[in-house]
Amino acid sequence: DTPDLEGYELDFYSESREQGGGDLFDWTETDQGTYFLTIGDVMGKGLRAKFYAFSFLSYVRGTLHTLLEESHSPAALMGRLNEMLLNDEVLEDTFATFLLLHWDPGAHTVTYANAGHCRPILVTPDGAEVPEHSDLILGLEEDVSFSEVSLDLGPNAALVSYTDGLTEQHTEDGAMLGEDGVRDLVVEAYGTDDPLQALLDGTLARSAADEFEDDLLVVWLQRMVETA
Repeated sequence: DTPDLEGYELDFYSESREQGGGDLFDWTETDQGTYFLTIGDVMGKGLRAKFYAFSFLSYVRGTLHTLLEESHSPAALMGRLNEMLLNDEVLEDTFATFLLLHWDPGAHTVTYANAGHCRPILVTPDGAEVPEHSDLILGLEEDVSFSEVSLDLGPNAALVSYTDGLTEQHTEDGAMLGEDGVRDLVVEAYGTDDPLQALLDGTLARSAADEFEDDLLVVWLQRMVETA
């Protein structure tokens, strides 16, 4: 279950190929009524990736619960997660792209740190934009500095996050959908009764295959404001 808050819709879709893969999604509520959303993709395929994804997610949960008393900074928390991966005997050879988003429903903001993950798309009634930001993936180097992006969620704005199973889906002409293709499909899906499903249907309508080719995770967070 996702948080159920008046004025917001938070939906996600997850699909694993083979025996399950390395995509992960979780959320944690803070004592201030805000939320951390964690979205990631652990490197590897099949059962090995699934094992590391579950192990990594457990570490993320434990680290967040421990560190949230000290900081609500996604960049600071991302640095600690990177340190954890490099120093843990089980996970030291694990690499992961990762999005750590701090969502404040009261202030209508999202602040996030991005460790080499697909860049989220912000879509509003005026169109869509892709914030120009991504740092190094987790688990590669020590003493990496992570930065933050803060976004305002205006009336009916939506923030769409996803894994590379979406961008790497092949279209009918044999090319990958890519970030531009995902952005165009998000714009088409925005404003429909079920935008997440419309995004998935639109993707498959353009695809060479009739199903998704790889592990897939999509998270659609939207502020809902009725207009007169």
